[in-house]
Amino acid sequence: MTGPARLVAGPESLAGEFEALRPHLTSVAYSMLGSVTEAQDAVQESWIRLGRSDARAIDDLRAWLTTVVARICLDMLKARQARREDQVGMRFPEPVFAGMAADGPEQQAVVTEAVGLALLVVLENLTPLERLAFVLHDIFDAPFEDIGKIIGRTAEAARQLASRARRRVRAAPRPDEDLSAQRHVVDAFLTAAREGDFDRLLQVLAPDVVLWFDSGPGPTALHEIVGARAVAREILRTAPRFLPHALSIMVNGAPGVLHGTIAEPLCVLGCTVAHGRIAELHLVADQAKLHSPVWLVDAATAWRARGRGHR
Repeated sequence: MTGPARLVAGPESLAGEFEALRPHLTSVAYSMLGSVTEAQDAVQESWIRLGRSDARAIDDLRAWLTTVVARICLDMLKARQARREDQVGMRFPEPVFAGMAADGPEQQAVVTEAVGLALLVVLENLTPLERLAFVLHDIFDAPFEDIGKIIGRTAEAARQLASRARRRVRAAPRPDEDLSAQRHVVDAFLTAAREGDFDRLLQVLAPDVVLWFDSGPGPTALHEIVGARAVAREILRTAPRFLPHALSIMVNGAPGVLHGTIAEPLCVLGCTVAHGRIAELHLVADQAKLHSPVWLVDAATAWRARGRGHR
């Protein structure tokens, strides 16, 4: 990852350059880790490592920092994998969410482009090397030659890792492109749930819809319900507690629902709409994963533009 030579005027200038790149670096780390908190830690560690390096010898600061963040995230993923060897189930990602009326067009665009929860769930099942290769190449357009250098393998090995990851990603539901159409489906879902209309729920749920629950730490915290009828029954059972005062929000680039407030969320429901029906629902009630809005710039523009890995 090289680029044109750059001039470093001093520590203040370097700090300014780093802050300008922080949203991009946070997006890379979040896509790698599925955790806002861990992503921020990785980015902060990259700043510490930059301070220990000779910045005058760095031609392309963005590429250099992206490489450093990727390596930090890879180490974090490997450590996470080692810690959960004896655990049951998988880790569920943290959602990124904001109100439908964000502070401005830039923030609204950021929320719209965030990596979706359905994709993040699939990424959690990849090996650390597969995840790094896929995220850097398919989402952030890094060449395989550079990815190979990060992981200490050849460019062809990096290509194969990304290819294996891509095959698994293709099994995940691909959200419809039209956000307004997605919102229409989610609104119909909410109306049916609030009115207790079982048949109308079945009309908006895909036959093989999956409802994921993340209620917090513990071996049974993460579980799922599969199938439209089973999910509809569960929704109608919990709707009286969850939906009367629910707010429409954006969750990882897709329409979703918030119980509570943006500042103090109680739980968040992310919705993946595919082929005009809800294919996945992600209910996150783990308070440790519910943050105020975090703007993740640059997160998935390339991913969306390429048809989500169908190359």
